[in-house]
Amino acid sequence: MTELLRIDSLEKYFPVAATGRTRAKPQWLHAVDDVSISIAQGESVGLVGESGCGKSTLSRLAARLIDPTEGRIWFDGQDIGNIHAHKFMRVPARRAIQMVFQDSVTSLNPRFTARDTIAEPLKLLLGLRDSHALNTRIGELAEQVGLPQELLARYPHQLSGGQKARVNIARALASNPRLLILDEPTAALDVSVQAIILKLLADLRTRLGMSYLFVSHDLNVVRLLCDRVLVMYLGKVVELGPAEDLFRTPRHPYTAELIAAIPRLGGGGPQRAVPSGEPRSPIDPSPDECRFYGRCAQSTERCAQQMPELAAVSEGHRVACWHT
Repeated sequence: MTELLRIDSLEKYFPVAATGRTRAKPQWLHAVDDVSISIAQGESVGLVGESGCGKSTLSRLAARLIDPTEGRIWFDGQDIGNIHAHKFMRVPARRAIQMVFQDSVTSLNPRFTARDTIAEPLKLLLGLRDSHALNTRIGELAEQVGLPQELLARYPHQLSGGQKARVNIARALASNPRLLILDEPTAALDVSVQAIILKLLADLRTRLGMSYLFVSHDLNVVRLLCDRVLVMYLGKVVELGPAEDLFRTPRHPYTAELIAAIPRLGGGGPQRAVPSGEPRSPIDPSPDECRFYGRCAQSTERCAQQMPELAAVSEGHRVACWHT
C-alpha cells in the first residue's frame, strides 16, 4: 500500500511553570515522546489509550495545528513538519488533511448557520466564491453526510447532537481531504446516535477512499472501524499491530488491561486487573525507565533500568516490553 503519512521520532514537550519564590530548573511535560507511525492510502488506523496519554496532542501534530518540538512529518512525500502551524493553512497540503473535533458543540461557531460552517473551508481553502457553485457544493456535502437541506439555515443551538456531528463531518469533507483525523468524534453522543455516525464514517471512507487516524477511548469502535491499532501510554507508543491480531493476542500488559476492561454482555469474560501504584509523572520522565513500571505486574529490575524499544513479535505487530 502507498504510504500517505509518515511520522518519525516525533516529540512534543510543553513547559511547566516554575512554582515557589526561587526559579527552579525548567521542567517539561512530555506529551508525545519519540513516536513513529505511518498511515497508508485508504487505511484506517486507531489510536487508543487513557486520558492524558498524548492521543489528542499527536492528532493535532499530525493535522499541523501545533508545531512539534522535534521529529519529522511527511505527507504524500512532502516534509510538512518544518512548516510552522500558523503558515500551514496557506500550503496546498492543508486541504488534504482535515480534522473532526471531539466536541461538536464548542467546535462550531454559534453565530454561523450550518450553511456558513460548511461554506467556510470552501471559501478559505478552495477559493470558491461564486454563490451558485458554493450552494451547489454545500448541498452535495449535506447530502453526503445525511443532513437534510432544510437544516442548513439553522444555528448550532437549533440542531441535535447527531446533526451537529454531521455538520462537523461535512465541514471536514469540504476540501476533499485524503486524510481525516477523527478525535473522539462520537464521544458526546447517545449510543444510538453513535452507531449511526460511525456507520456514516465507515461508508464515507469506502466511498471516498480516504485514510483515517481514529482517536478513541472506545476499543469496540476501534476494532470495528480500524485496520491497525496504536496503543499509547504516557506519551509513548507501547504496542501497534493489525487490529484483529492485537485484540486477539495483546502482547503489552497495558494493552491487555485495556482489552480486559471492555464491557461484555452479561458481565462475563475477563475482568480488568487493577494496576497497582499510581501512573508515573509525564514531567521530565526518566529516559531509562519503562513508563509502565510500577503499575505492571510483570515489572522487573530491568524495567527500571532500561527503556524497552518497539520490537517485532510477528508481521506488522510491534511491542515495547521486555516480557513479551
